Amino acid sequence: MYHIQWGTWIAISAAAHFVGNLDKNPGRMYNDLPTMELDRSENALRDIVTKCDLTINNGLLCVPNTPGLGVDVNMDELEKYLDKETHYNEKELKFGNKKLYINGELRDASNGASFDVICPADEKPVANIAWASKEDAKLALQTAEEGFKHWSNLPIKERLNWIDKLRSKILEKSDLLRSSIMREMGKTWKGSEEDLTSITNSLEYYSKEITKRHDIEIEDKEGTHQHKIVSQPLGVTVAFLAYNFPLLNLGFKLGPALAAGCSIILKPSEFSPLSAYIIGEICHEINFPKGVVTVICGDVSNVGIPLCESKTPRLITMIGSTETAQKLIEQSSKTSIKRYSMECGGNAPFIVFDDADLELAINIGAALKVSNTGQICVAPNRFYIHSSVLKEFTEGMVEKFKNTTIGFGKENKPGMGPLTNKQSVTKVERILKQAVAEGGKIECGGKALEQPGYYFEPTVISLNNPKAPILQEEIFGPVATIVPFSTKEEVIEYANNTDAGLASYVFSKNEETLQYFSDKLEFGEVQLNGVKYDIYLPHGGVKNSGIGVDCSTYALDDYLIKKRVSKALN
Repeated sequence: MYHIQWGTWIAISAAAHFVGNLDKNPGRMYNDLPTMELDRSENALRDIVTKCDLTINNGLLCVPNTPGLGVDVNMDELEKYLDKETHYNEKELKFGNKKLYINGELRDASNGASFDVICPADEKPVANIAWASKEDAKLALQTAEEGFKHWSNLPIKERLNWIDKLRSKILEKSDLLRSSIMREMGKTWKGSEEDLTSITNSLEYYSKEITKRHDIEIEDKEGTHQHKIVSQPLGVTVAFLAYNFPLLNLGFKLGPALAAGCSIILKPSEFSPLSAYIIGEICHEINFPKGVVTVICGDVSNVGIPLCESKTPRLITMIGSTETAQKLIEQSSKTSIKRYSMECGGNAPFIVFDDADLELAINIGAALKVSNTGQICVAPNRFYIHSSVLKEFTEGMVEKFKNTTIGFGKENKPGMGPLTNKQSVTKVERILKQAVAEGGKIECGGKALEQPGYYFEPTVISLNNPKAPILQEEIFGPVATIVPFSTKEEVIEYANNTDAGLASYVFSKNEETLQYFSDKLEFGEVQLNGVKYDIYLPHGGVKNSGIGVDCSTYALDDYLIKKRVSKALN
């Protein structure tokens, strides 16, 4: 068996099929395409073409549904490539080979396909995961439906015992899970703790919260009937997860789904699927009821679209970009009416007035941009600073960023790690280049580090143009864009001038100012003179930043149906 990585010339064609528009929806780049084990006793080229849904037409390797797109096939070069030794020794993979978790079983992909998980700190593979086929997706849906029938009919006490058992095993394997997160996305060891506590807190919180749900009685005005509203499990849930917080994002979906009585298919990002696959292993280890939890990852065409287009899911939930949400809604609404719960991209304003506690604002602003390398949906994207304190604030941010240690590893204790993938580096570089060309000034940072890994310097860029394109795009990196303002009427217009509406921040000691922005900001969250997130606080956006909420008791509503039962009185 030869292990073939699609990071060669062949990937140019395959990437067009797997990725689409890289600028709008950062996806897999050429060196991130899936790997596949091929038996050299077969016709290797035929096996590649078959397993990747490609075709050869007049010497071109062609992409399906994309007429005319292809690259020249050099048979001699391909055969030379296939004859090379494996790219790495599987014993060197820190986390080895991971399997899909479907119907309570750990299994390889039905077509044998696999995918390398690359550590963004050194660009080396740390694990190889099973890469699901259409057949695997179909099986996942079938078994999740059976799992729902079983899980939803269990007594709630028994469900909660299973959830507690899962939580306990996750805590037992906390170091393994944190290490996997650190290596699959370059997160600092300290940063990985938030993922772990988020999933365990979610499982615990919703186990308690579901017991507080009771039937609601409605008074009959004529006195002829009794009415009540009962809550029941919605059905099969499919969760598409972003790469930035692998277990936090997973936990925000898993906790309420299981507590409500739903089965759930977890589809992690291809950039950080490792920790999710380990959750599958944990479920298998404790013999969690079959079909209730599924972990599966694969291409959009083989996994994403089949999961969406199926009539089986009753809820499509996700954490990711607005563009991805729009595609999921389009794909899933073709066959049936489904419910949606989606936390999408943000473009958070961070407004600092002249009477604000500047030290506090600088500390929080810098921390939010450096934490997770700025890959946080609620991270400030646009810093609007009153002109009278602009210089002092800018100098404070520059100092914080210059003193941030960049690196990787549990022992090194860096303040910031790398971006998760090469696409993110390219995106940040593009945004900054355009901003500078339009008059922006780099105050510090501004470039990728010239070393292995996807590291980017914490960057402060000053602008005088409040309508600059950089202010309309979620950077998702360690970049603070600073713009001056003079009046509250001026800055509220700047802040609301976006299609996004997730988080916002205001710093001032004036209560009237704080109340004004609480009323006028068009965002799902308004943080005043600080920042606070927790499992019991609702997290959701308005406008193009989402539907529904994560966290808090309100999240349970996405996973429950409300049924009216009316009984006539004698």
